[in-house]
Amino acid sequence: MEALTGLSLFIIIALVILLLLFFYFIPIGLYISAIASGVKVRIFQDLIGMRLRKVPPSIIIKSMIAATKAGISVYQGKLEAHYLAGGNVIKVVNALISADKANLGLSFERAAAIDLAGRDVLEAVKMSVLPKVIETPVVAAVAKDGIQLKAIARVTVRANIERLVGGAGEATVLARVGEGIVSTIGSSSTHKEVLENPDTISKSVLAKGLDSGTAFEILSIDIADVDIGQNIGAILQTDQAEADLKVARAKAEERRAAAVASEQENVAEVAKQRARVVEAEAEIPKAISEAFRSGNLGIMDYYNLRNIQADTQMRDAIAKPEDKKKDESG
Repeated sequence: MEALTGLSLFIIIALVILLLLFFYFIPIGLYISAIASGVKVRIFQDLIGMRLRKVPPSIIIKSMIAATKAGISVYQGKLEAHYLAGGNVIKVVNALISADKANLGLSFERAAAIDLAGRDVLEAVKMSVLPKVIETPVVAAVAKDGIQLKAIARVTVRANIERLVGGAGEATVLARVGEGIVSTIGSSSTHKEVLENPDTISKSVLAKGLDSGTAFEILSIDIADVDIGQNIGAILQTDQAEADLKVARAKAEERRAAAVASEQENVAEVAKQRARVVEAEAEIPKAISEAFRSGNLGIMDYYNLRNIQADTQMRDAIAKPEDKKKDESG
């Protein structure tokens, strides 16, 4: 009796496991929904095959149901291949439905390529129908009169489905628009021209075809705000004047140092000459003594020499101005 009870329990557990495996490999509810929606699904080839290929049947079948109800024909094999490639099947199908309603002519291959390229294909389709407005950061530029202007532009763009794969993004559009603003302001004679007619900026920028090579089509560029910044011309002139002043001061200091050095050289030269004079005067008594000893100079000759020296000193004293005499006496 106990053996039969254990066998019955084993059979019940086995049946439960078999039922779980059956409903795992064959989602009956999903199969019924597909049949009711007009989607042809085979149990063994499709549902069980997707399980074996590790593709969630719910994603594929629900996407096929949504596409069929929208009147779009999609192939199960392509959906599975896109999923296995790492794509977002649900977004691709939703994008196809939106594009079909908007008459954009988007094919599954194009939508799958956009999705695999890393772009949000559903958002791209929405941008094709409803354009998006992107705002540039503050762009600063200087007019020819030296006045800085700060501008903000709002760019209305529409996604270009044909250029979404390989086309540049929003950052490129903003960079090109900013470059166009700087170029237009920089070519203006005065900042007043820009302030009076800010639409000249948008017209000039639009004429350059900035959306070339991007994933967008620029519909309009509107200048939202233009403010006056710094007087760059005056700042540059002030900086130049300060630099010139520093250069002039450096040259003046160089000339002063050269003059001081020259004066010091002159003083040194005068000191050398005075030293030589003193040295020469010190030799005079020696020469007189030597002349006395050799007999070349007599006593009367010496007195006459002294008289001549005294007479010379008296004449020099008489010839000097009174101020110099006071200075020498003081």
